[in-house]
Amino acid sequence: MRAVILAAGMGTRLGGDVPKPLTPLMADRTIIDLQIAKLEPLVGRDNITVVIGYEQEQFMDRFPDLNFVINEQYQFTNTAKSLLLALKTISNESVLWMNGDIFFDDSVLDYLTQASGSTCLVDTKQCGEEEIKYTTNERGTIDQLSKQVQNAEGEALGINLIEATDLSLFTEQLESVGDNDYFEKALEELTTSGRLELTPVDIETAFCQEIDFPEDLAQVQAHLEAN
Repeated sequence: MRAVILAAGMGTRLGGDVPKPLTPLMADRTIIDLQIAKLEPLVGRDNITVVIGYEQEQFMDRFPDLNFVINEQYQFTNTAKSLLLALKTISNESVLWMNGDIFFDDSVLDYLTQASGSTCLVDTKQCGEEEIKYTTNERGTIDQLSKQVQNAEGEALGINLIEATDLSLFTEQLESVGDNDYFEKALEELTTSGRLELTPVDIETAFCQEIDFPEDLAQVQAHLEAN
């Protein structure tokens, strides 16, 4: 298995003075430091790829031993094209990927890796307008997957696993979506057409939070202090 962290964007909504994945959470450990620490026992450090763009030198200086893919068009593209760049370097392997602004408990990755097939980590809760939401079909696999979903069953948390057998199909779909699309657009087009079975995996009582706004950061820091 390979792992990909998407860290190319500017992350202006958080309002920090560093790229969002380099936001400190505890002592001198940042969001991405903690992500790497949790991925390394699962896939090995050599199998982690980080997609960078904005302030790319800061990432390279901090992690000189990691694999990097550079999205030179980070100002004009979204996560679909960043992920595509990484997947073009991978073949015949399963890939676990995540947005570079997510904090999650140690147990969270176990939920994905212990499930079968291609999976999407979700939280069955009431969602707001800015969250990526999902619905399922009669088979219990994901159908709709976007911010615009109505009557959502919960939030898609931005951590996913694509099986090696689905990798080529998913890569082709990422090619076809627009430059400004999230990677979820490619997943949704595959699931609604029936070409991909994507299973939602609920985090249950585990903690997982995307850090978009200062209040998200405060929530994560409160969780860390309490645990």
